[in-house]
Amino acid sequence: MTLKDKLAAQKIYMLLGALFITSLVVSNLIFQKFFYWYPFHIEIFGTRLFEISVGILPYPITFLITDLISEIYGKKRANQIVVTGIFASIFSLTIVFVSNVVPATSWSPVGDQMFSTVFGNTALAVFASMLAYLFAQFIDIQIYHFWKRITKGKHLWLRNNFSTFSSQFVDTLTILVLLCSFEIIEWSKFQGLLVAGFIFKALIAAFDTPFLYLGVYLFRKRFNLKVNEEIELL
Repeated sequence: MTLKDKLAAQKIYMLLGALFITSLVVSNLIFQKFFYWYPFHIEIFGTRLFEISVGILPYPITFLITDLISEIYGKKRANQIVVTGIFASIFSLTIVFVSNVVPATSWSPVGDQMFSTVFGNTALAVFASMLAYLFAQFIDIQIYHFWKRITKGKHLWLRNNFSTFSSQFVDTLTILVLLCSFEIIEWSKFQGLLVAGFIFKALIAAFDTPFLYLGVYLFRKRFNLKVNEEIELL
């Protein structure tokens, strides 16, 4: 691979990292709003399918990006993105905490109470999300590369879905346990939100498989990569 191609691959890697971090941080900030989408007349443990946090919406993008980076750039680069996301979450948490502590002026359009209502639980949410995210992302990467070795780089759909399904369940379970423990969400809603959240994420994971295939195809065509070949960055 020429130096020009490696520089291009480096830029794409940085763009994917930026999308990953943005999706992660945004999901932590907006998690307190829950929305409903009722495509089926099904109720599980008192919760309709689907009643879920809006924080779930950008979150599956992070798993799509880590799978794409794992496939093209390798396990080491995928882990680097995960660690970078943790630092970004901590930094955003610090900014929100300081903003919540400083007093608002009398003419401020957003007062202390309103700001605290929206962002007051963000510290606990980010803490819970970071723990869940840490477990889930590393599990996703480990399982993805396990199946990549077993299949010798073939059957992309298999490792994408197996890794994402497993990691998404761990993520949903961990964050709900922590949020219920901190009394942000009632325990009575735990089972319903767990099932609804996991099913929704699984559907999104299945839906994003064609996009992963498209991304891998474009990378291999652009950089003349063989099956199971990875790009080594500078």
